[in-house]
Amino acid sequence: MPAVRRPLVPAALFTLPLLAGLLAATASPAGAATPPGPRPIPPLTCRGAGVDPGARVRYRAEILIDAPLRTVWKLQTDVERWPSWQAPVTTAERLDHGPLRPGSAFRWTTPLPPNPTPATSLEITSTVEQLRRHSCIRWTGPAAGEGLHIDGVHVWNFTQTAHGVRVTTEETHTGPQVDADVPTATALLRQGLEAWLADLKTTAESATRNPS
Repeated sequence: MPAVRRPLVPAALFTLPLLAGLLAATASPAGAATPPGPRPIPPLTCRGAGVDPGARVRYRAEILIDAPLRTVWKLQTDVERWPSWQAPVTTAERLDHGPLRPGSAFRWTTPLPPNPTPATSLEITSTVEQLRRHSCIRWTGPAAGEGLHIDGVHVWNFTQTAHGVRVTTEETHTGPQVDADVPTATALLRQGLEAWLADLKTTAESATRNPS
């Protein structure tokens, strides 16, 4: 005799009455002031310009690097050498010459972990919009892969402290594919930024301990 299938009832239906009771029990009395929440962290900026304020996909991270500021800055701005210390950057080429400056452009590629699109890599064309030497960089540009298009804005801040250089980075992504799955897109962005910071720290600190 075939087993009788019972209709599945979403678990949320069981939790709603309990949640409603908890909310009622903890609700503030009429007229009571609601304590203010934490103030939002202001976005990073470079020369007054920041990330995309309307982007739903965003991530911010920072790291402290025990190396001279000039070493950290050179590694970050010598774009064509990125593949030598960042495994996730497979190619990188400058589209202009000389020191990185506002208006400079560069094209680079990076593999993608499994994601909801067929894309296995991204080709990114970045243009430096703002830059202050040894202080900040902001670049923008599109990233394209199979079935995937992202418009990104990326800001970097470099701050000398008593214990080393604090590097803080914030990036936003917009596009139909990333906006369709914000949690996954944010997780991928987080992985990329944290790996970049870790590689920058390892390379700068190694260069400081073992100068060529």
